[in-house]
Amino acid sequence: METIVFAGLGAMGWPMASNLREGGFEVLPYDVDAGRVEVFYRDGDVSLNEDALTHTVRRLGEADALLIMVVNADQVRQLLFDQGMAEALKPGACIIQMSTIAPGDAAAIHADLKTLRTDLHYVDAPVSGGVVGARAGSLTIMSAGEPEALAACQRAFEVLGRDLFHAGDRVGQGSAFKAVNQLLCGVHIAVAAEALALAEKNSLDLDVMVRMLGGSAASSWMINDRGPRMILPPGEVTSAVDIFCKDLGIVCEAARQSRAYTPLAQSAYQLFVASSERGEGRLDDSQVIRTYQLLNGQLLNEQDSDATAQAGEGDA
Repeated sequence: METIVFAGLGAMGWPMASNLREGGFEVLPYDVDAGRVEVFYRDGDVSLNEDALTHTVRRLGEADALLIMVVNADQVRQLLFDQGMAEALKPGACIIQMSTIAPGDAAAIHADLKTLRTDLHYVDAPVSGGVVGARAGSLTIMSAGEPEALAACQRAFEVLGRDLFHAGDRVGQGSAFKAVNQLLCGVHIAVAAEALALAEKNSLDLDVMVRMLGGSAASSWMINDRGPRMILPPGEVTSAVDIFCKDLGIVCEAARQSRAYTPLAQSAYQLFVASSERGEGRLDDSQVIRTYQLLNGQLLNEQDSDATAQAGEGDA
């Protein structure tokens, strides 16, 4: 595998595509934002005699692989079927689907692809690690597919990730791995927010509390990563609330499809949805603590104080 069309130059896709280029692959970028495609080529010192997006589309038939990193299953379908990418690929090419989608959607897309063509490989390989992991090339990759296809992807996966897990031979198993992972991530964020909101309600020193929890038996990766941001005002966004609305929605759908009982995932999902519906979907996901603060009367009190102060300034 030498030439990869990389579809989806978003917050994670861009650094992933850049790492592949730096790792020795020829990367042909594709995105709905043609300007991003042009900038990616320019950053790689690639001179073109035609429109950047046209160049990528024209060369699709030369690519060894199409790697997809988009928002949801609908966008995956649009790329493969509506925009004709699946038809344009050469025989033997590999489709590497790395977006977070429901296991049932992954299996259905693969089935539809097989109806269209039987000479393409399909790898179901979602990732965990967020923007930080994408930049560092330290993603966790959970891959499923035919052994021949997985072997062909190995070098690309080694560039993109640090921890590589074989989820199974059946498409959909990689996405099921990711659903289980996201269940724990979402619940851990939610319960960390609940714990710190309780500490705040009891007027405890939150800096000390975060340090204590991070080194105690109650510790989790999310406590150490999100906890410090939870006790600060909204700031830099590394993963938005809306991302977990999507991901936990996928978890709940996977549970429904498999008839599994997941009440904690459902509760965490509702917390993220409540935060998003209040207009905070683009805040960092650590800020779900604000929903607890609002219900505890703390955030409301702050808003009342601000409103009183502003009224006083206006009267003066």
